[in-house]
Order: sequence, then C-alpha cells, then structure tokens
Amino acid sequence: MSLKILLNQIRNLNSLSATITKPHRKNYLRTYPTLMVNTDGSTYTIRYHEPRQIITLPINIWTLSEAERKERLDRRKPKKKVKIEDDLEDDFDSKKYLKYLKK
Repeated sequence: MSLKILLNQIRNLNSLSATITKPHRKNYLRTYPTLMVNTDGSTYTIRYHEPRQIITLPINIWTLSEAERKERLDRRKPKKKVKIEDDLEDDFDSKKYLKYLKK
C-alpha cells in the first residue's frame, strides 16, 4: 500500500513538460554556457552546443547613420596589400673574408 502512495507522488514527466518548464537537471549534456549579444548591446546567457564564449547577432546596416554604415562597409572589404620593394646595394666582397677560412 505504501508503494502506491510513493508512485503517485513521483512527478510525471513527458515530452510536453519541457515546453512548460525548464529541464530539471544541474548539468545539461553537450551544451556550454555562451554569452549572446543582441544588436542593441543587451546580453544574456544561453546554452549552446559548441564551446564558444560570445555570439553576436548581426546588425542591420540600413538602420545606422551614413557615417557608421560607410565605416562598417569599409571594414568588410579586404585590405590592400602593400608592396615592399627592396633596393639594397650589394657591396659584399667575399674575397675579403678568405683569410679567416681554415684549410
């Protein structure tokens, strides 16, 4: 008889209970605490399946001012590579150091 009472007191969990409340466990398997940053700068912590520290949501550039939009679009473009030309005069004389070679 006491077994029936204990079984009735156990919480009935099914597939619908997770939509109403949070999962009742201390460790969430295969998830990592990650900081989510919204476009307005607000942050909150989520559980993410990959180990990342911060996830930032993309900003709609059409809501920015003209100067900010131009700055962000310039940052997206690839940087131009600077060509460096070496104009070294080669006045090295190897015969000058022949006396230091051992035979």
